[in-house]
Amino acid sequence: MDATLVMVTAPSGEAARALGRALVEARLAASVNISAGVTSYYWWEGAVQEGAEALLFAKTRGDLVGQVIDFVKARHPYVCPAILATPIVAGNPDYLAWIEKETGEG
Repeated sequence: MDATLVMVTAPSGEAARALGRALVEARLAASVNISAGVTSYYWWEGAVQEGAEALLFAKTRGDLVGQVIDFVKARHPYVCPAILATPIVAGNPDYLAWIEKETGEG
């Protein structure tokens, strides 16, 4: 199984919770964790910005990443949301099998 971790920043815990719940309900992610109170620094519109954000961690299958990206972009309040995916190279085999089961047929 090709498990993947997708990370998404959101402008608030509320926005992250809405995105996370929607991803799980759509079965595009088996699980989502949210870490609120993240401080972010980034270039935007020609200047360094600082902002409080929430960070969403979604566990899914690699073959669903494109759908996850499209799904998040369609619902995200940012013009250019940070959506990054990285393969899960190792983990509890039972948990990895659970990700596959909860995200539907592979």
